[in-house]
Amino acid sequence: MKYSTIKMAMVFMLISVFGLTEVAKAQEPTVFGGRSQYRTWSIGVNGGIHLPTTVFGPGGTTLHNGIDDPWDYNKVREFYGIQVRKQFSSWFGLQADVSRGRVMGWNKDAVSGADYNSAVANMDYAASLNGVFQLATIDFLRRENVVNFYATAGLGYQEFVTTQYVNNDGSGSVYRDDLKDCEVFVPIGVGFKFKLSDRVALNVGHTMFLMNSNELYGEPTGRKNRYSNLYGGLEFSLGSSDKADLTWHNPVAMLYDDLKDESLRNELEALKQRVSALEGTVDLLNRDEDGDGVSDRFDKCPGTPAGTVVDGSGCPIEFPEPVIVQEQSNEYANIQFEFDSSVLKTESYSILDRLSTDLRNSGRSVTLEGHASAEGSDTYNMQLSIDRANSVKTYLVNSGVAADKVITQGYGEERPIASNATEEGRVINRRVEIKL
Repeated sequence: MKYSTIKMAMVFMLISVFGLTEVAKAQEPTVFGGRSQYRTWSIGVNGGIHLPTTVFGPGGTTLHNGIDDPWDYNKVREFYGIQVRKQFSSWFGLQADVSRGRVMGWNKDAVSGADYNSAVANMDYAASLNGVFQLATIDFLRRENVVNFYATAGLGYQEFVTTQYVNNDGSGSVYRDDLKDCEVFVPIGVGFKFKLSDRVALNVGHTMFLMNSNELYGEPTGRKNRYSNLYGGLEFSLGSSDKADLTWHNPVAMLYDDLKDESLRNELEALKQRVSALEGTVDLLNRDEDGDGVSDRFDKCPGTPAGTVVDGSGCPIEFPEPVIVQEQSNEYANIQFEFDSSVLKTESYSILDRLSTDLRNSGRSVTLEGHASAEGSDTYNMQLSIDRANSVKTYLVNSGVAADKVITQGYGEERPIASNATEEGRVINRRVEIKL
């Protein structure tokens, strides 16, 4: 492989790695709301003129009968092509280009006796994959852009057949017309994009083609050949009309709204006030002054003493014989559980929130004693009581209490506070006691 081919391959590798990195990043939401809410595919047509030179000058000289004679490179020829692009973010996309056309070199002052004085390379096709870098997507002055500047770079492959003419105008007697070659090239370009409508954009730009060949005009030249084009074309956005075109997305549009749009600022302020009012309502609904686990709004017996076992309406439970309830001296009511469950009930949250605040403010420690009713084996009930204590600890730790401030113990069915002979008593025994 030629050294220059290796260099071109390395350039394309770098572009590809960078592009794939952007593609990988684009799997995450890279724009507000995520890429899925935008149109990302487009197709375009373009055409223009090929120039047999670049901003770096022409690509070498051509041999005439063994003599190095410089050619003039101000003749232009036509080209046309199509493109397909996938936009991965507001500033990067990958684009495939395919084109056909001609490139001409000629000797302004025809050399007498020269085998040929002009040559036309007819491109059967030129195909390339390019990274497209949009350089003016961020705009703090406008919410939406209608003009964007972009740069492209990539790697391509082309096939051409060169015809050499005796005359210097690319016509007349043919010297040779069987000079066919296939070569790799690197396209590098810049351009402007103008938004004509929600679906259509106008592209104008300039691309240089740096070839891995010195035989574009048939005979080997002193340097690698290069040529360029000037083009214009239309690009059409594909996809649902309900989505915006990612090509024209301004990443700071929402920030622009916050800075510039007074109506949106007023709406945001009103929304904040509504949220604040809702938070106040929620706090009111969750208020539990007596700490019995029933909010004041639904508590039919407010002011029950701490540790009192209450029903769903907040009233003390009357226990018939032979139910015997041991007196509780705890500062916080017991946390009750359903049969064969260690899942916290929602009515326990207010008690635990108050306990969490107390522990975090005072720095005190707490012991959580888990218990179970008498159904099941002793071993099973012991583990169930431990699980219940750990459920309460997990809630407290998740609310900000230091884990080393919470001790858990399990007693299974060993310490009932009510008779296990009745369902009412067993309900009470399924508990975690809070000991500060």
